[in-house]
Amino acid sequence: MSKRYFTIQEANALLPTVEDQLDRLQDIKTDFEFKYIELREKRQQIRQQMQSGKRDPLFELECELEFMQIEARGIIHHFYHQGIELKNIEHGLVDFPSIIGGEEVLLCWRSGEERVSFYHSRQDGFQGRRPLPED
Repeated sequence: MSKRYFTIQEANALLPTVEDQLDRLQDIKTDFEFKYIELREKRQQIRQQMQSGKRDPLFELECELEFMQIEARGIIHHFYHQGIELKNIEHGLVDFPSIIGGEEVLLCWRSGEERVSFYHSRQDGFQGRRPLPED
């Protein structure tokens, strides 16, 4: 896949969809963590009881966890195929590769921000983000 570069306008136009997908990923991550803890606790209980001949009570929970992983993977692949770089699900950080002043940079957006207003070099990361230059 060839590298895609976004204009500031293109990145801003994608934000509603990106925000929806990030919200869903964050929900999946939270649900997955709770269900995983529940699964571990139930496995421990079953090991302690060791009753044979019963249907596996963990099968349904394991299926739910697997479905969450599949759904999350699909959203992450969607970002990738659009050329968007997902940096952090929890904090809702995404980067849009771009060119500013003849240099490759990353337009940086964080969930909750109204629009893309910052950029940084690949080396600087989020900590080195700077306001976009005025046109």
